[in-house]
Amino acid sequence: MKAKSARKLFGTNGVRGILNKDLTPQMVLDLSESIGTFFGRTIDSSKILLGWDGRTSSPMLADIVASGLVNAGCKVYQAGMAPTPAIQFLTKIQSLNGGVMVTASHNPPEYNGIKVIDKDGVEISPKDELIIENIYSKKKYERKDWNHLGEKLSIQDGLDTYREAIRQKVDEEKISKSKLKIVVDPANGVGSLVTPYLCRELGCEIITINANIDGNFPGRLPEPTPANLESLCKAVKVSQADLGVAHDGDADRAIFVDEKGQIQWGDKSFALIVEHFLRNNPGEEIVTPVSSSQMIEIIALRNGGKVIWTPVGSPYVSRTMINKKAKLGGEENGGIFYGPHIPVRDGAMATALMLEIMALSGQKLSQLIEKLPRYFNIKEKVPCPVNLKSKILKKLESNVKATKIETIDGLKIWQKDGSWILVRPSGTEPLYRIFAEAETQEKVEALALRYKKLITRIIKNIRRK
Repeated sequence: MKAKSARKLFGTNGVRGILNKDLTPQMVLDLSESIGTFFGRTIDSSKILLGWDGRTSSPMLADIVASGLVNAGCKVYQAGMAPTPAIQFLTKIQSLNGGVMVTASHNPPEYNGIKVIDKDGVEISPKDELIIENIYSKKKYERKDWNHLGEKLSIQDGLDTYREAIRQKVDEEKISKSKLKIVVDPANGVGSLVTPYLCRELGCEIITINANIDGNFPGRLPEPTPANLESLCKAVKVSQADLGVAHDGDADRAIFVDEKGQIQWGDKSFALIVEHFLRNNPGEEIVTPVSSSQMIEIIALRNGGKVIWTPVGSPYVSRTMINKKAKLGGEENGGIFYGPHIPVRDGAMATALMLEIMALSGQKLSQLIEKLPRYFNIKEKVPCPVNLKSKILKKLESNVKATKIETIDGLKIWQKDGSWILVRPSGTEPLYRIFAEAETQEKVEALALRYKKLITRIIKNIRRK
């Protein structure tokens, strides 16, 4: 079912935008009534879990979302501030009909967003997103009579339940005996409510930075990129810690810093988890987007596993894991999907798995990383008006010569020397994203720069016409 509106509401991860520009109170109310109407199609009183992150606008938007859901006849269970994976986990284990999370994840402070969660804890499918968009654009949301409204309720101890479930999935005794010292940087986000406590419960010594929840993100911007993690690197070195961990704003991702204060990007930490997992689960399939390093496939094959490639976006990884009954997925940005817990990216679960790997191996993170195949990666962005996004790929494909071009998501262009570059339109922002990989830093920088210039030129040429 296709939405009538020319503007697609849902991007790669829910609906996002700048407060009072894209996300106005009226728009959020109408969207929430549409979500409530969607869940109410098959049941008279849908039970929906509602959570929100620490952004300054999140409490206000959560109130509006709750009102819209109640107006559509839903029974809304308010969990309060919590990481996105906690809301996803609780939605599933409490047998609710769905969930809604108010968050813009890694986006800057002025952004916010809404994620819609299915009863299995995974974000709803693109097909269901289009159904909600159709309800929204045609104003077919249901508004109940005064005597058939839903109600608002609260849930207690949800985060305790969530942390306990993570602890049960790792060797708690072995981690505790290792006496690891950890620096946790939740970026002034809701990871502050979980990861420091989880690590302490696992017997670790904890140091925190940027752990007070503040929607202005005064410590650093919420995306855990190398440029934003200088303070964490320094804190790990100064405190002589064994590990640093950084989350994004809603704590569904984890980027690790080794004992030398070096940032180890998500491909490397995921590769370690793949290796650890396949040693105990030989022959299993690993799910990851086309933006991930070829190192993941090398490690998987080396340990008797197989890789399934997906489009970029956590819902694609989650749904593929469910459909293929795979138990592990991951993204290059620090997202780890651990099926025995819940097949969504989860920063706290990723942290517990990394602690287990270090405890069982008795090795430092830098030593573990040193054994992996060595590749260099780079990310770039090219601003692009939303209305031009669909035209860029066709022009680009006709302008390049390559050994192989894959079209699972955007264009993944392979070079003769084994390096590759992925060019794809962002699902959340007006820009094109560039991912590149090569065997040396010089090669990857040159490759990314060449395609950044090419895309910029294509955009300028299209605008002239």
